[in-house]
Amino acid sequence: MTKEFQLTKEGVAELEAELAELKVKQVEVIDAIKTARDQGDLSENAEYHAAKEEQERVETRISEVTHILNNAEVVKRRSTSSVGIGNSVSVKLGRKTVTYHIVDSVEADPLESKISDESPIGKVLMGKKVGDTAEIQLPAGKTKVEIQKIA
Repeated sequence: MTKEFQLTKEGVAELEAELAELKVKQVEVIDAIKTARDQGDLSENAEYHAAKEEQERVETRISEVTHILNNAEVVKRRSTSSVGIGNSVSVKLGRKTVTYHIVDSVEADPLESKISDESPIGKVLMGKKVGDTAEIQLPAGKTKVEIQKIA
């Protein structure tokens, strides 16, 4: 049975670190609620309402991260014969070479060149081999890329 999320080892570590930070934050928020509650009338207590909102946000994220970790499979795939989750793929884009790291949507972070296998570029690259060309849609329009290297 395939798990709901396919994460890299690094992605699991990042989520586990986030979960640990959230649990510390949760204790801090509970203390803030207690302090605000001790100030009296809750109907006009801005600190209390802000702390309750923060508590809801933190607890929601704890629930999300826990669900992801409980339903995640660590990708062991490191085959370099074709592009898949867990691979880095270098493509020739115009005159320059760009490297993307293919990850599950949960790990995606375009600013770090981590693109989801479900993103428009990720979908096009999945299953491609070195030497293959693909047409990707960029903000400037469609362009062809050539797969240079899969790691």
